[in-house]
Amino acid sequence: MKKVAFIFPGQGSQSVGMGKDFFENSEIAKEMISKASERLGIDFEELLFDENDNLGKTEYTQPAILLVSSIANAIFKEKYEIQPEFVLGHSLGEFSALVSAGAIDYLDAVELVHRRGLFMTEACSGGNAGMMALVGLDDTTVENICKEQRDAGKQVWPANYNMDGQLVLAGIKSDLESLVDTFKEAGAKRAIVLDMSVASHCELLESAVENLKPYLDEYLKDEFAQVISNVTTEAYTTKGDAIELLASQLTKPVKYKQSISAHKNVDAFIEFGNGIVLKGLNRKIVKGVPTLNVSDMKSLEKTIEALND
Repeated sequence: MKKVAFIFPGQGSQSVGMGKDFFENSEIAKEMISKASERLGIDFEELLFDENDNLGKTEYTQPAILLVSSIANAIFKEKYEIQPEFVLGHSLGEFSALVSAGAIDYLDAVELVHRRGLFMTEACSGGNAGMMALVGLDDTTVENICKEQRDAGKQVWPANYNMDGQLVLAGIKSDLESLVDTFKEAGAKRAIVLDMSVASHCELLESAVENLKPYLDEYLKDEFAQVISNVTTEAYTTKGDAIELLASQLTKPVKYKQSISAHKNVDAFIEFGNGIVLKGLNRKIVKGVPTLNVSDMKSLEKTIEALND
C-alpha cells in the first residue's frame, strides 16, 4: 500500500463550473450540494455552475471551494480505501483538510468558513486592504524589505510562502502599490497588486481572530487524524491546538512550501478540489514525489489507476 498525503487548495482555485462533473455523475455530490444549500440558504448550484458576482466574494468563495474539495474527497473515499499519513491544506484548504481528518462535519465547516469570510471582509472593510504577488525574490530579501517598510510606517507583510521565488504579500493596498518599484529594483521579475479587497494572513485581520474562536470551539471535535498546520508546519490532532492554530492562521503567514518540504516522506500527494494549483507548486517544491489530483471523475479514475500501479 502506498503512503499518501491528502492536500487541499485555498482561495484563488475557484472557477465557474467547478464541481459540475461530480454533480452530474455522483449522488454523493448532489446530496452534499443540496444539504449545503439548505444549511446556508445559498443556492450552491447557482453559485458553482452559473456566471455570477458572488463567487469572487470571500464569504462565498470559501464555502464554495471547501464544498467542492470535500465532495472530491468523499467520492474518492467511497471508491478507494486508503488512510493518508496526514492531511494538509493551503490557507482555507486547511479547513477542507480538517473535514477529511474527521475534525469537523462538512456542513459545519461550510458554515464556519462562510463566517470566516464575513469576519475577514468586516476586518478589512474601508481599510484599503490588498495583496501582492511577488516572483523572483528570495524569502530573506522580501522579509527584510517588508520589515524596513513597516519600520517606516507602512503596513506590509509576507502572507503566503508558495514556493521558492514566489511569495504573496498582504497589507494596505496603497502601501503595496508604492513598493512595486522597490521590489523590482531588488530583483523581482514580477510584482503585481492583486484584485482583492481582503488582506489575508496579516495583522489587519486581528479583529477576526476572536470572532472566529467561538465557532471553532462549537464545531470542532475533540480528536482527529493528523493535520499539518499552516502556521507551524507541524501536525496537530486535538481541538485545543486546532482552535489556537486556526485562529492565529488568520494573522500569520501560510508556510505551504515549508510544510511540503518537511513532510515529503510519502509516495504521493493527492490534491482534492478544483484545478491543479497545488500540483503545480509541488512540482517545484519536491522532486521525485508525484502529486495526483481529483478534480473531476476522469482525474479520479486516473488517480485510482496510479495508486493501483
